[in-house]
Amino acid sequence: MALELGVIADDLTGGMMVASLLEREGVRCPLVTSAEALGDVDGCDAVVVGKKLRLIPASDARAEVSAIGSALKAIDVKRIYYKYCATFDCTDEGNIGPAAEALLAVTGGDRVIFAPAFPEYSVTVFQGRLFVGDRLLSESFKQYDPVTPMTNANLMQVLKPQMTEPVGLISHRVLHRGLKAAREYVDAQVASGTRAFVIDSVDDDDVTRVAELVDDWDVTTGGDALPGFLARQWLPADHPPGDRTVLPAAPGHEAVIAGSCAPPTLRQLDHFETRYPVFRIDLTRTNDGLLDQIRSWAKGHVPQGPVAVCTSADVAGVERAQEALGKDGAAARADSLLGDAAKILYELGVRKLVVAGGETSGQVFGALGIRQVEVGSFDDLSGGYCFSQTPGPLALVVKAGGLGNATFFEYALERMRRSEHLGGVQK
Repeated sequence: MALELGVIADDLTGGMMVASLLEREGVRCPLVTSAEALGDVDGCDAVVVGKKLRLIPASDARAEVSAIGSALKAIDVKRIYYKYCATFDCTDEGNIGPAAEALLAVTGGDRVIFAPAFPEYSVTVFQGRLFVGDRLLSESFKQYDPVTPMTNANLMQVLKPQMTEPVGLISHRVLHRGLKAAREYVDAQVASGTRAFVIDSVDDDDVTRVAELVDDWDVTTGGDALPGFLARQWLPADHPPGDRTVLPAAPGHEAVIAGSCAPPTLRQLDHFETRYPVFRIDLTRTNDGLLDQIRSWAKGHVPQGPVAVCTSADVAGVERAQEALGKDGAAARADSLLGDAAKILYELGVRKLVVAGGETSGQVFGALGIRQVEVGSFDDLSGGYCFSQTPGPLALVVKAGGLGNATFFEYALERMRRSEHLGGVQK
């Protein structure tokens, strides 16, 4: 049976959020971490492939996305969706534009949209400009992002250096002319040589209009919201919502791994540290013996209750690390150390794990050999709750760095404990 939707996510936490939003709609949607793992997918209507694609070289992204797109076509997926952050995180080189062009080539499609709007989280697009709340993207906190500073809210201009295709706009006014008129507008634009479009959306009604417009397109791209609205196009009107708020039990110790430097994650670590031990890795220190120090520290603390290991730092700390190691070097070292820390914690019996940061989550999944996870329905954990049978029963909550209140870590751990209290019965 053909799958209705195949999603390629440019990082793991974003992929998890999309899968959980689809689960909330009542669509069974596992997440896998490679094209090869698609062969293990069964009994679902959609699937998400979560990969670290956002910051790799554009040529590598094209090749990776093409391979995953071809693998999705091979299992007869009807629609392919490339998912990126709702705040359009990217560099001048890509990889949003290159991924879209790669998927047009793979599918033979003749049109594609860029639809990052997520009105539920106050991310909207009007006249091709992206707003976070009442601020332009370029005036929001994203202008200070240490890896992908977003200093231009005009998405057509952001995409221009990434693409060989010209980029047009499907405006709010066009959307509100009605479905027939919007289709005629797009057809005319495609006939004149414009195949790629930023599309406006200021509320959920607009996202519904977008889903109706692109329902039969081979390729679409966007943020977290649109796939759930696409699902409503194929689901019957009386289809029940999803309620997988408890996943199988994973008895064992508990830990947090954090690599994000976003202010919410820093606040969460500070709050966690008022009750539990935190090992803060200084990336500027020599690597000699560091993993042995983490192992020794964890042995003493893990049996007593939750612990955290992090490379997260404030702006000054990030600048020190980047000055000493370079931007790419600091990020690579943080990822490597946190992946090794995940293996150490697993060896010490940790089976409930909270991971903060999209890049960090991908590193942890890779270090632990996780190929596929069941995903819980989207709720107050912001879509990150999942369960893996490999390397053994393991419950995780992964989160984007910018999400969650100060008590997120403690609440996430409590939610994973709940399955043990209920005997591992799924709800």
